[in-house]
Amino acid sequence: MASTGSQINGASDGNDREQVAYDALVIGAGFGGIRMLYELGKRGLSAKAFEAGSGVGGTWYWNRYPGARTDSESWIYVLTFQEELGLDWDWKERFPTQPEVEQYLNRVTDHLDLRKHIELNTQITAAHWDSTKNVWEVTTSKGKTYTAEFLITATGPLATPLKPPFPGLDSFKGEWYQTGLWPKQKIEFAGKRVAVVGTGATAVQVIPIVAHNAKSLTVFQRTPNFVLPARNYPLTEDQQVALRRDCKSVLARARTQSFGMDMVDATLKSTDLDAEADVQRVLEFGWEIGGFRFIFETFADMLTNPTCNAAAGEFVRNKIRSIVRDKQTAELLCPYYTILSKRPPLGHFYYEAFNRQNVELVDVKNNPIQAVTSTGLRTGTEEYEFDMIIFAVGFDAITGTLAAIDLRGEGNQHLGDQLNRDMSTAYGITTPGFPNLFMVSGPQAPFANIPVIIDNTVDWIGKTISFMGKNGHHRIETKEGLAKYWTEQVEGIFNATVLPEGAKQTHSWYVGGNVPGKPVRPMFYFGGVAPYFAACDKEISDGYPGFMFSDDSTGAVQARL
Repeated sequence: MASTGSQINGASDGNDREQVAYDALVIGAGFGGIRMLYELGKRGLSAKAFEAGSGVGGTWYWNRYPGARTDSESWIYVLTFQEELGLDWDWKERFPTQPEVEQYLNRVTDHLDLRKHIELNTQITAAHWDSTKNVWEVTTSKGKTYTAEFLITATGPLATPLKPPFPGLDSFKGEWYQTGLWPKQKIEFAGKRVAVVGTGATAVQVIPIVAHNAKSLTVFQRTPNFVLPARNYPLTEDQQVALRRDCKSVLARARTQSFGMDMVDATLKSTDLDAEADVQRVLEFGWEIGGFRFIFETFADMLTNPTCNAAAGEFVRNKIRSIVRDKQTAELLCPYYTILSKRPPLGHFYYEAFNRQNVELVDVKNNPIQAVTSTGLRTGTEEYEFDMIIFAVGFDAITGTLAAIDLRGEGNQHLGDQLNRDMSTAYGITTPGFPNLFMVSGPQAPFANIPVIIDNTVDWIGKTISFMGKNGHHRIETKEGLAKYWTEQVEGIFNATVLPEGAKQTHSWYVGGNVPGKPVRPMFYFGGVAPYFAACDKEISDGYPGFMFSDDSTGAVQARL
């Protein structure tokens, strides 16, 4: 039988072996953590999850800033489909807001009766592998220690907001907020002079909302973005009925589309067309239909053909020039780098906001912010006074949250050091030197619609643990050869696209370029969802050739079927 979690470091099973507290411990209770708890329970394993927030949701708990919503269409931004979960749920909009996603994740948690397995307001401060007992020893911020045979990180790729990197913040006499740590109480902008620092995906959502009521809004931009129109709309009852009916086909499309979305990848190449007018017509279709379809349902060679990518870039710049009335502002908003080398956000009247008389754009690329003063912000040449500053300066993505935990494997090796030094994983799920550690949305996992990837990853982890139980294995280790092979795949595919130079130029977070001192290299797999799923499936069907198993069961659970 699987352990119940009720006995910690005290019981013997008759063979003088110390019982572990849980089969598995999970870090995080967002999409990944909730899905992982469900999978573990379904397979008869005892598990407990720890969440730093006071509620479940992960990203969708912390990022409650005004305007926060998904950039993936709601009907594919789900853990699994209603038919599998038996959950009666209808989304209100094409791109749901943060409150709706948070409500959905709470509903799923309660529907699956998972809340009793989640400890809120609790951070994992340390997790150390004990090779003599074959267990992970995990310490929480409350000073408690737990042990488990398996440790699973579900910390999310964007969970550690970067601190505002400007001196003098403590001297500011007004209000200031970070979008990634937004307070629960309503913040009033009416009548206030507000600054937004940053023009990434978060700022693109915040700016149009703040602009409505602020006395003035000043946007500080280092790098302009390719902001694609979302074309959001409420879902009618008829559409909701159709989505419920077609949920299986929707999932099937998402599992074959390159980035895990409910789309069909374009097969037309820009080189198939002779007339420039025809190229523009296809791009116009992508712009009007909205969302990431501009990238994936227009030309199949947009990310591999520099000429095609450049044409798409100029198309967007011309749209910006047609929307923004002030020519100087429009030109400052125009990006000049390859599309997708920096994560493109979806806009909800973003460019239109700069037509308002109370909105000003300040370019700080060549005149950066020097300091926060008692009254506002100071660049190299100007001083600005504000009542409120909103910092949307990004995240220490992918590895930041993992590196912040004192997580140590064989030989006392620190996970953060290993990832920052070698960035070597197997499918973004395991890494050499860390037995019985699995990562959900880990480094080198696909750059794609995360819930779809999570479903596959968690299923793979569940199958692997069950395989171990059926074969009497209590320890899994990643072979260096597989990790080296996967790293070569990740880097080779990324370097075969038009993205690398632009990613470095724009300090893109998915190559680590936004964090000073962090190695610049691809932290995602860009080879597409279907090939990734095939690689994971093949590992299982071939009998896990990239892994080593052992039956060293010291301190381990006796059965995990």
